[in-house]
Amino acid sequence: MKQAKDHIIFPLDVPSLDAAIPLVQRLAGHVGMFKVGLELFISTGPEIIRLIREKGAADIFLDLKLHDIPATVSRAMETISDLHVTFATVHCGESTKMLEAAVNGSKGRVGVLGVTVLTSIGGKDLRETGFREEFANDVTKLVLKKADMARAAGCIGIVCSGQEAKQIKSAFGPDFITVTPGIRPSWEAIGSDDQQRVMTPARAIRNGADYLVIGRPIRDAGDPVAAAIRIAEEIESVL
Repeated sequence: MKQAKDHIIFPLDVPSLDAAIPLVQRLAGHVGMFKVGLELFISTGPEIIRLIREKGAADIFLDLKLHDIPATVSRAMETISDLHVTFATVHCGESTKMLEAAVNGSKGRVGVLGVTVLTSIGGKDLRETGFREEFANDVTKLVLKKADMARAAGCIGIVCSGQEAKQIKSAFGPDFITVTPGIRPSWEAIGSDDQQRVMTPARAIRNGADYLVIGRPIRDAGDPVAAAIRIAEEIESVL
């Protein structure tokens, strides 16, 4: 049975193995999954994946946000599928064919998640990049459109903010996975950072989020393990 901690994805947003190893050692067993993004994967390559697997207490989310021509995306995802990770990401982008290529390349060995609209993006950003006013004025509408693309292509779910999770579940059903960044615990003041669409863990889970990406509140805490436990308790209170 899924425990409260299993909803937590901790991003290893650090530049090297030396910085990642202590976090993996401390937090394995207190979070459900470690997220490896571009910075760390470019620095370490698959070595970080092997290290996390050796600990054996958490799954792996490889968040490379693939975005290229379909043939390249397919080959990249096929290589990723050999790494034995749970999830990998591809941008919904401009083409359903790219999403389909990612799913085909995965060969069913890794869950492909479509990245809809980054949580750092707001309406002003969408206007500046040429999106129609209907999407700039209603980010959720754009997220739903991209989620529909991802589902049609065979993705198992999407990455979206907690603000959109409820509509995603309503539109696409409970089995379509939602992974939500931009999470801030109720006991942490929301300060100025690069996230615009943020939400507490409890509210995101109530909205139907399956997994919560929570970095700064754990990493920057005086005691990261205690912070992870406290967040799991907040999640448990609404499960």
